[in-house]
Parts: sequence; C-alpha cells; structure tokens
Amino acid sequence: MLIDFFYTLRSAKLPVSVKEYLTLLEALQEGVVGPAGDNGWSVDDFYYLSRTALVKDEKHYDKFDRAFAAYFKGVEMLADFSKDIPLEWLRKNLELELSPEEKAKIEKMGWDELMETLKKRFEEQKERHEGGSKMIGTGGTSPFGAYGYNPQGVRIGQDKGRNRSAVKVWDQRAYKDYDDTQELGTRNIKIALRRLRKFAREGAAEELDLDDTIRSTAANAGYLDIRMVPERHNNVKVLLLMDVGGTMDEHIHRVEEMFSAAKAEFKHLEFYYFHNCVYDFMWKNNRRRFSEKFPTLDIIRKYNKDYKLIFVGDATMSPYEILQPGGSVEYNNEEAGAEWLQRLTQAFPKFAWINPEPHGVWQYRQSIAVIQQLMNQRMYPMTIKGLEEAMRLLSK
Repeated sequence: MLIDFFYTLRSAKLPVSVKEYLTLLEALQEGVVGPAGDNGWSVDDFYYLSRTALVKDEKHYDKFDRAFAAYFKGVEMLADFSKDIPLEWLRKNLELELSPEEKAKIEKMGWDELMETLKKRFEEQKERHEGGSKMIGTGGTSPFGAYGYNPQGVRIGQDKGRNRSAVKVWDQRAYKDYDDTQELGTRNIKIALRRLRKFAREGAAEELDLDDTIRSTAANAGYLDIRMVPERHNNVKVLLLMDVGGTMDEHIHRVEEMFSAAKAEFKHLEFYYFHNCVYDFMWKNNRRRFSEKFPTLDIIRKYNKDYKLIFVGDATMSPYEILQPGGSVEYNNEEAGAEWLQRLTQAFPKFAWINPEPHGVWQYRQSIAVIQQLMNQRMYPMTIKGLEEAMRLLSK
C-alpha cells in the first residue's frame, strides 16, 4: 500500500533503496509504532519511523519533509509547540482587516509595558477571547494572539506573519538549512561574485603553461619542452552570515542560488546562520541551533580581518530586535543586536549587507533604515547590479 509513497520519495531525488523500503514495511508489521487511529498508526508516528528507516543522512531531511507533505497532502506532521496556551483560545474564526485610518488609532506599547502586560494576561485570563483589544485571542486589536492587528505585539498561535510587526513570537519554529547544491538557473550570480577575486597558484603542477612551454621549446632548438604550473584559485576569504526563517522564507530560492554560487566561487568560505539579527551566538545546522551554538565572540576571534564579511538578510523585523536587550523574538538576549553588529563590522573592516527584499520597499521598513545606518549604508539589493556593486566594494 506504500509503494506510491516510495516512488514519491524517489521522484524527489532521495536516495531510497528497496532494501530500506522493505525495512520500513517490516517495522510496521512488527508493530514498532501504533496502533493508533483507524489506520493502525498515527501520521506523526509514521513520519518519524519512515524518516529513520529511509533517510540515512541529515542533509536529505528537507527533501524528505517536502516529499512527505506532498504525499500526505495537508496533514499536520510537526509537534505542537503551543501546548501551554489552550488551543481553543487560538481557534481561527476570522482575520481582522482594518483601514489605514483605523490602524493609526491603535497605540503601541513600550517594550517593558508589553512584557509586563503579557504576564498579567496569563494570570487573569480563564477563557477564549475573539475580536477584543485586551486578552490573548484571535481576530482583534489585542497585542497578544493571532489573526488580528496590532502595530507591535506578541504573536501567539499563528502559522506565519501577516503584518511583520511582531516583537516576539511565542511559538517555537523549525528553520531549514539553505541548500548549497541548488541548481543555478543562470550564471549571472556567479559572474557577479567573480568581481571579488584574488587569484593565487596553489597545489601540484597540473595546468599547462602555454607561454612558458613555447618559450622553453624555442630555447631547446625546437624539441618539445612541456611546462606545467599549479592551477589558479580564487584566494579570497569570505565569512557569510545568513538570516534564516520567518520573513526570509519568501526568499529561500534566491538565497539558495547565491549560496550555491558562493560555494562554487570561493575556496575559503565559512558560513553561519542567524535569525533576524545577530546576537551572542550563531549556528551551522538549523535543526540543532539550540544544542550546537557557536558564540559570536569565538567567531570573531577565530577568523582574522582578511575575511570579507557578507550579511544576507531582509533586515525586516521589529526595531526592538536590533536596539533592545531582550528584543530577540526567540530568547532574552543580554545585549542588543546593534552591539553585536558593531563588533562584527569593527573586526572585519571589509563588510557588506545583501538584502533580498525589493529595493522599492526599503523606505517603508523602519528596521531596514536602522540596519543601513549600522552598516554605514553598505546595504545592496540582491540583484545582479547590487551584487556587482557589493563585490566591487569588498575588493577595494
């Protein structure tokens, strides 16, 4: 009955063998999961069992997730991270849409007031609320909840951002690593990155030196004298810091194209991930971002100032995330993100920020203006022209 599932995985270019498929069937027959529900096992149980049996390398987890979702259309697979808040409070009945005039009448809370008020709401609230302006609920103007509107609030129980103004996000979210094997549809990105070049000959003599061969042969009375030289490699060192998750989900394909091109062009490339703004740690694997942290200070100490520092991110967030201690949407950072950005740009004098957001909307994002100021206006759009300008700046 699962033969179609097997072929779905194969069509997604997952290296799944018949032997692994038979192992999965054997595990189901032996009752490794279930029984639960009418089908004998739950979808969650089957997801983890099939991934364990069929996927042998973590780098294929993202492809497996997409194939699994395509086969079991619309089925919830991931764990519920909002169990501390009753799901009934967050049931979606409506999404609030307000006119610009109505939005302007809703006042923002300051950071301290927002956090203190949220604490009080947890103590006070006993039942579901909808369409209100105070309690945790849905479809209202309260700063706490989902599917409503507030210029600054804590998003709770909503699958994705709508107005991009949340100060914090209550729900834990799973991010995916960018795929550095993404096939490039165009060579233009590679060509743009090649403006950042510093060639050096490295390794064994593997490449024909035509000019020296001709010269040596002539000097040898016409007897062929082949001369070889080491291959030329781009010797530039690049430290690539990439924003992942949240609003960056809209730009995954373009960032993956750039990531693939960068790995092909730069022999000395180091990369790390962050979310929205850089704080006291970064990570290399999004599935283990809280268990395998790389302190930002260690990164600054590890790489010398010869590295070119490139940030990739849409810089779209609450300004509190940049300027306020504790402003991160995921945890309480002791120092503001702006402090860490300044440390990084001081440690690596050659730096630039690549922004995948269309240049025309930059003027409407307060956070982009703040990041631009911190970057000394070294922010460039993720276009061919923007990449060329950024590479030209870094090569000076």
